[in-house]
Amino acid sequence: MSIAIGMIETLGFPAVVEAADAMVKAARVVLVGYEKIGSGRVTVIIRGNVSEVQASVAAGIETVKRVNGGQILSTHIIARPHENLEYVLPMRYTEEVEQFRG
Repeated sequence: MSIAIGMIETLGFPAVVEAADAMVKAARVVLVGYEKIGSGRVTVIIRGNVSEVQASVAAGIETVKRVNGGQILSTHIIARPHENLEYVLPMRYTEEVEQFRG
């Protein structure tokens, strides 16, 4: 199985919460974290199989469009990320999220 990372950056916290909820409901992915960037920008990060991450990100994008004031700033999927990224960026499976791995 090829692992991927999916990210959605929104303007506003309610939009990112809605996106995260839709993402984990739409596919077998694990929500590994979020980052508050500043100026209302928030990014949610998921991991899982490449096709599941693609479906999950698509669902998150559609959901944000329905949030009053919600705005997508960027989205991205990285297939087969290098293992070194886990030690620098907030995308590792931590103890808190390990229970949700399938």
